[in-house]
Amino acid sequence: MTLQVLLPFIAIAAIAGYFQTVTGFGLGMIVMGATSGLEVAPVASVAAVVSLMMLTNSAVALPGKLKHLDMPVIAATVAGIVPATVIGVLLLDVLSASAASALRIALGLLVCYGGVSLVLRPRQRETLSSRGSFFVSGVLSGLCGGLFGIAGPPVIYQCYRQPLAPVAIRNMLILIFAATSGMRTLFVALQGALDLEILTLTAWAIPVVALATYVGRRWPPRLSPLAMRRLAFVTLLLIGGGLIVSELL
Repeated sequence: MTLQVLLPFIAIAAIAGYFQTVTGFGLGMIVMGATSGLEVAPVASVAAVVSLMMLTNSAVALPGKLKHLDMPVIAATVAGIVPATVIGVLLLDVLSASAASALRIALGLLVCYGGVSLVLRPRQRETLSSRGSFFVSGVLSGLCGGLFGIAGPPVIYQCYRQPLAPVAIRNMLILIFAATSGMRTLFVALQGALDLEILTLTAWAIPVVALATYVGRRWPPRLSPLAMRRLAFVTLLLIGGGLIVSELL
């Protein structure tokens, strides 16, 4: 583990942790996209670290924030996430060995989609979606989370359609991402795949993410929700687009 790897990773982790706290998402997409684009570490290793970082972010961000969440809805989403996450991890093992370039392009497309979905937000429903609908979004998010440690886009789209306050949506997303990350980490650990590189990156990243999360809670940016979405859109589109272009070239 050299400084050329460690320092860029820590800087990316700090930015992503703050962004995740003030928006409810973004940590995984920023870390996975930026580290893959800079070729800091293999996709599979960074995905494992991202899962552990998400758990840290959630542990700092969620205390005292769960009072108004709809737990049956979250339970339905998690029921879809659990099996799909396992399938995603197994699929990552196959693609990492046989189709690494295609895997990185797929990651870039997912990051770009995450950015575009912020701008093309769906019209908010008048009533809460069915639990079956949340289950399906959980399955799709579990596959993304298993592959890349990024459970974001499908469940983000689902949650922002609901007639809920922004703070409730943000905390619901953080809790769902924590469930995905916990399941992924458990399965990878049972495979014996938490190697020294993953544990070293995690040991450095966790205090950085915890500090960035605290800063995000204590000093959020003075930007309107629309301005935050536009900033997120530009950031994720640059990261995802850069990753795709670099692979195609």
